[in-house]
Amino acid sequence: MSISAETAVAPRHLPGDLAMWLFILAELSVFALLILAFAVTEVLKPQLFADSRQLLDTSTGLAMTLSLLSAGLLAALAQQRVRRAQTLQAAGLLLLALLVACGYLLLKLGEYQHLLSLGLGLEYNTFFTLYWILTGFHFLHVLLGMLILAWLAAGCRRGRYGAGHCSGFESGVLYWHMVDLVWVVLFPLVYLLG
Repeated sequence: MSISAETAVAPRHLPGDLAMWLFILAELSVFALLILAFAVTEVLKPQLFADSRQLLDTSTGLAMTLSLLSAGLLAALAQQRVRRAQTLQAAGLLLLALLVACGYLLLKLGEYQHLLSLGLGLEYNTFFTLYWILTGFHFLHVLLGMLILAWLAAGCRRGRYGAGHCSGFESGVLYWHMVDLVWVVLFPLVYLLG
């Protein structure tokens, strides 16, 4: 039984570049160590973590989560458009993703300012030391992710990506999904559990 060209399935490949996958793996390893340090310290100091967690606003954390995940959805939709050679639509979706991601930035900066006004800085206690390290490291990754999304949007407008050449685009979107994935772990760990 032979398979016709129309029914043959194209070989599947890992999206993006191998270099980006290795970079993401390295970044996830660093986050995993930081998350492990947070979790182990919470086991050692449960009351301190429970009391400190009460000083955080869960609704702000949830709003930040929705912002990042919405930006991730828009980036995924943009990737679909690139694969269909609809690059101007992809650029529009990425600009919308950037706008939505700005919601996260504003909320996080507001939270940081509020905590500092209460004197809950890096040296306040062990919980807040780990909070600032974890969320600050993630915040820097969000900023880099936003720069990548802006770069991809500009590339779409210039015709740099298309159905046959989207590996670089996929790599940029993969980075953003890593940022989302890390936050999906950080949000319950920092704001909810305990």
